[in-house]
Amino acid sequence: MYADAARELADVLVRHNLEVVYGGADKGIMGVIANAVLKQGGKVHGVIPQNLCDKEAAHQNLTQLHVVANMHERKAVMAELSDGFIAMPGGYGTLEEIIEIITWGQLRFHNKPCGLLNIDGYFDHLIAYLDHATEQGFLRPENRRMLLCDESAAGLVQQFERYSAPDVEKWID
Repeated sequence: MYADAARELADVLVRHNLEVVYGGADKGIMGVIANAVLKQGGKVHGVIPQNLCDKEAAHQNLTQLHVVANMHERKAVMAELSDGFIAMPGGYGTLEEIIEIITWGQLRFHNKPCGLLNIDGYFDHLIAYLDHATEQGFLRPENRRMLLCDESAAGLVQQFERYSAPDVEKWID
């Protein structure tokens, strides 16, 4: 189910002439997306730390592979190269990366869209948590709305096309 959703996302990205920037490995859901985009003639940029490149099989057929010193540099390079950020179902790394990049947006380090591809309700509990944090006053409603969500790749990309970053401070009065 998740691999099918990854291939659907790849199709949508290629149809919209959007390039992919990701962690650079040839495994997992992101490897599925990378391979599907490449198969359709799209462009894929990988960013992988040297120590992971040594441990994991870095994807050898990417449009461009950036080998960096560490995870902090990886995220900085990925953020610089990207025009938006989509999280698909995943584990700790996925959660850490999407939360960090949405926080950067909240702090106005960027004004790029961030979204969750909510396959089969995978992110429902995270969304409920964020809604609860908003209800309790820990997130401004404008900041909560910065994290887009859709069950379909096409719907999420459409939201990205309409996205405008809010002009509010992070802090609650």
